[in-house]
Amino acid sequence: MTRTAVLIPCYNEEAAIAKVIADFHRVLPEAKIYVYDNNSRDRTIEVARQAGAIVRSEPLQGKGNVVRRMFADIEADIYVLTDGDATYDATSAVKMIEMMQKNSLDMVNGARVTDIEKAYRPGHRFGNWLLTSMVAWIFGSRITDMLSGYRVMSRRYVKSFPALSAGFETETELTVHALELRMPVAEIETPYKDRPEGSVSKLSTFKDGFRILWTILVLVKEERPMQFFSLLALFCAVISTVLIVPIVVSFMETGLVPRLPTAVLSMGIMIMAFLCLTCGLILDTVTRGRREMKRMRYLNIPAPTEEA
Repeated sequence: MTRTAVLIPCYNEEAAIAKVIADFHRVLPEAKIYVYDNNSRDRTIEVARQAGAIVRSEPLQGKGNVVRRMFADIEADIYVLTDGDATYDATSAVKMIEMMQKNSLDMVNGARVTDIEKAYRPGHRFGNWLLTSMVAWIFGSRITDMLSGYRVMSRRYVKSFPALSAGFETETELTVHALELRMPVAEIETPYKDRPEGSVSKLSTFKDGFRILWTILVLVKEERPMQFFSLLALFCAVISTVLIVPIVVSFMETGLVPRLPTAVLSMGIMIMAFLCLTCGLILDTVTRGRREMKRMRYLNIPAPTEEA
């Protein structure tokens, strides 16, 4: 029998969590619903228990820390990850699970669709488009809503996921993990609603946006070191060339080196360019080995099927 777990990370969601639990109980009656509280200062824990969820706590603050704990603790065949703010449509989970099992997928992403400006503010919409486009350009264009918090995942996806981030950048890490290992993934559109009265967003547009951008840069460095360090090498080589050209021209005309410190600086920057290129070559080999190890770990776990 297929074991399905609904995972709900929560922080101060007293106003919404009961509805979320009730909705998922209704559409997935056989699933176990887990609420992991992240130091809430309201009645989230009490309300979640009364609604029938299995409630646990994670003291390390941040959604990424909660996701890491949930993935480590919970044993299931199918994992439904959603938010506790009642903005996602629970009925979409049934379609997402069916799609995953029918096509032996490892992740189905819920792409948010809404006309409610309050639910999906223009700033968040633009930031999501920008960051998703960056990841698509670097790692592959298979996901259109990278920052969605609504996903259905297989056991082999969850148990091979390293979960290194601490905050809202965990969605970026979830997406890149699937793209980097070239897992079979899909995406379906799901309605997105505004929060109920009394529920407040914990997402900071600029603070969390910069953290996500930084996470993308770190992931590029770790997963695409040749491209990352090649760009650094090219940048250093261009700067070095710009500095040295006037000196070379002057030397060809007069036989003198008029600005010796600039010539030394140019040479130092060019050496840095070659060092960056060398780092890229070495780290690319190391990354390939790490990717092979992650792939082997991933393949050790059976794929999801209609009978799983």
